[in-house]
Amino acid sequence: MNAVLIALLLLPLAGAAATLVPFGADRATADRRALWFGTGVTGATLALAVALAIGFDQDRPAVMQAVTNVRWIPAIDVRLHLGVDGISLPLLVLTALLTFLCALYSTRRLPAGEGVPSVQSFTGLLLLLEVGMLATFAVLDLVLFFVAFEVVLIPMYFLIARWGSGAKVPAANRFILYTLLGSAVMLLGFLLIGFKAGTFDMTRLAAAHGDGLSHTTQVVAALAILLGLAVKAPAWPLHSWLPDAHTAAPTVGSVLLAGVLLKMGTYGLVRVLLPVVPEGAATFAPYLGAFAAVGIVYGSLACLALARQGAKGDLKRLIAYSSVGHMGFVLLGIASLTPAGVNGALFGNIAHGLITGLLFFLVGAVKDRYGTSDLDTLAGATGAALYGRAPRIGALLAFAAVASLGLPGLAGFWGELLAMFGAFDPAAGLSRPAFVTYMVLAGVGTLLTAGYLLVVVRRVCMGDPKQPALVTELPDIKAYEAASWTPLAALTLVAGLWPALLLSLSDPAVKHLLGGG
Repeated sequence: MNAVLIALLLLPLAGAAATLVPFGADRATADRRALWFGTGVTGATLALAVALAIGFDQDRPAVMQAVTNVRWIPAIDVRLHLGVDGISLPLLVLTALLTFLCALYSTRRLPAGEGVPSVQSFTGLLLLLEVGMLATFAVLDLVLFFVAFEVVLIPMYFLIARWGSGAKVPAANRFILYTLLGSAVMLLGFLLIGFKAGTFDMTRLAAAHGDGLSHTTQVVAALAILLGLAVKAPAWPLHSWLPDAHTAAPTVGSVLLAGVLLKMGTYGLVRVLLPVVPEGAATFAPYLGAFAAVGIVYGSLACLALARQGAKGDLKRLIAYSSVGHMGFVLLGIASLTPAGVNGALFGNIAHGLITGLLFFLVGAVKDRYGTSDLDTLAGATGAALYGRAPRIGALLAFAAVASLGLPGLAGFWGELLAMFGAFDPAAGLSRPAFVTYMVLAGVGTLLTAGYLLVVVRRVCMGDPKQPALVTELPDIKAYEAASWTPLAALTLVAGLWPALLLSLSDPAVKHLLGGG
């Protein structure tokens, strides 16, 4: 299985390198070949991820499997250390799935670029982005984690700056400046841990569970790591780059940004912060919980403001702010330092990737048809009437909205429930009254979330289908859209009805990490 994991990383890397070779003299032929080449490579990568999941020993999810561990930089004991457990495996599969669906979607709906963009460049950047995302969840060395964490920045920058819309260059600049600064601070924490502990190996550091690191070292390192990862999470108030990036990004860029890149920050908190510097994590847990609770309420209030009539709210921007609130639940679960809370955070990661990925696909389709994602323009006097004009798209949008608000039976419910349960009974040493307060604020956030999503459904899906519209005909869901969206809707339902599918993998691994595994 270690060969499968290595191939999972090398295949998209080789594919990205292959896009540097001309795909044909004729521009149209080369473009078509490049798009289908990207779909083929990402499809093969998804097949490898599924094979890895099938071969994974589900009786031992707390044990690292498919391990490769060889020397890379002997001078500072940096090793090429790869492996998966019950925490990283679902994220690897989610990443491979979303990237494949984005590549498949792009074969028929390639975002327009500035000037004369190369389709081969788009395909190469998408494959390079997949390499960085997959590697982040597969590496077990702090230096390699930092490298993988950084690899995703350049492809995403160009996807936004070249294939985005509106104020795309300022949005791309803000994205990369925020995330680069966060990564630099995170690296300082990694270096402090590595040089004090004598190793960058994440499994050895987790097994030590802080032994050999003084309390001061743990606190300083935890602060640096927390700040760096909170930018990518994104945690309030370090989230301000996110709405601009989502608003400007092309549809596939928004799907991957929300579905995978945000998870890299919260995954790092679980994989590195909690087991490696437990005293530092406990020191900052109350503050992380407070920021998470504020972020939940803030994100929901921002969405309510954008959803109201006359606010000229952009649907993509609204979904971006909703991510601030939903990731607040993930951060609250992590801050509780309990198995229930951390399991809820990991479940919430997967649920948010599925649901928000579907939402951005749908909003992109609405924008393609209407030529705008401005809510007031779409809704008009009575509503955009998707139920009457494009009923399948309207039904999917309503489904994704109720999944996002946490309707029981769908994936969004379990992560929020477990995160709030963790806050209700936090780990020993944490203030229970404070965390119960955070839980109450999170509960208020769920009500606000239901409020703004139902407003969006009413204004976009309902209305008079005969009213004057921006377009005379509104095509319903197309074959390539159905192929790209159906897996996300189906998995949202499966995860909601069968939460043990994910929790049986993550729970033993979480207990292992929290207990010094």
